[in-house]
Amino acid sequence: MKFNSMNKIKDFFKTIELVYWVIASSFVLLILLGSYLNWAGNKKLALLDEKINIITSSIKLLEENSISTTAELKKSITQTHIDLSSALDNEKRNVGEIEDLLGVYKKENEEISGTITTLEKLSKTDPELLQKYSKVFFLNEHYAPARLAEIIDTYEYYESKFSKIDAQVWPYLENMLKASLSDNLEIYVYSAYRSYEEQNALKSLYTITYGEGTANQFSADQGYSEHQLGTTIDLITTGIGGTLEGFEETEAYLWLLNNAHKFGFTLSYPEYNDFYVFEPWHWRFVGIKLATYLHDNQIGFYDLDQREIDEYLVNLFE
Repeated sequence: MKFNSMNKIKDFFKTIELVYWVIASSFVLLILLGSYLNWAGNKKLALLDEKINIITSSIKLLEENSISTTAELKKSITQTHIDLSSALDNEKRNVGEIEDLLGVYKKENEEISGTITTLEKLSKTDPELLQKYSKVFFLNEHYAPARLAEIIDTYEYYESKFSKIDAQVWPYLENMLKASLSDNLEIYVYSAYRSYEEQNALKSLYTITYGEGTANQFSADQGYSEHQLGTTIDLITTGIGGTLEGFEETEAYLWLLNNAHKFGFTLSYPEYNDFYVFEPWHWRFVGIKLATYLHDNQIGFYDLDQREIDEYLVNLFE
């Protein structure tokens, strides 16, 4: 029994020793495992730190590159804007210069066109029509208006006299006589176009009747009469006995003084002129523009220099 007890005690202590070694071995293994895990963790952390550092460096580099690139882009955009602005200013200047040139060309073209138009008008207008002929220039005996129009009986003082006037002047005369009728005035044509031969015959008659000195005061020699131009008429009205004497005292004469210029007519021989006696009935067509100028400035046709008169030739029938 005693032997068995000892064996049991020994077995018990062996068991305890075995347990101790198992525990000790486990403890060592745990320590080793912990150390390994700690080493492995530290190594992973180190790798992570290294990766973080790499990433941080990359981010910093990207930021620096971004800043640099942004600055360059901004600089480039600014320079491009400057270049574009400069180019635009240059183009504006070029456009301005082109517009100026076009303006010059347009003006020159208008001047050329105007000159051509003026020359064309002058080529179609008889220069004789604004010449001063009363004791100044001689009108050729063969001269006659290019076209003559017959004055209708309505405006003739003597019916069926068949008076004529320059065809281009007739519309102006007709409008003037119509206007006078609208104002309840009777103004008629007493005399109109006279040829060189007719003027010669008339002057001869006046010379025989009144004498040469007296006739020269109111009647032009052949070649010096405005009537030969076909642009001049002698006007008469009722109530003065069918003669021209006393015409200046009529309402018709006052109406002509105030309105004839509107239709292109002017009084050739007003009071105190240097050529003939005062002839209130003798009206010459000189164009609305010149007639209006003479009326507004209270000057006579023969008071102007011929060069000044010639400037109105182009506007004679306007």
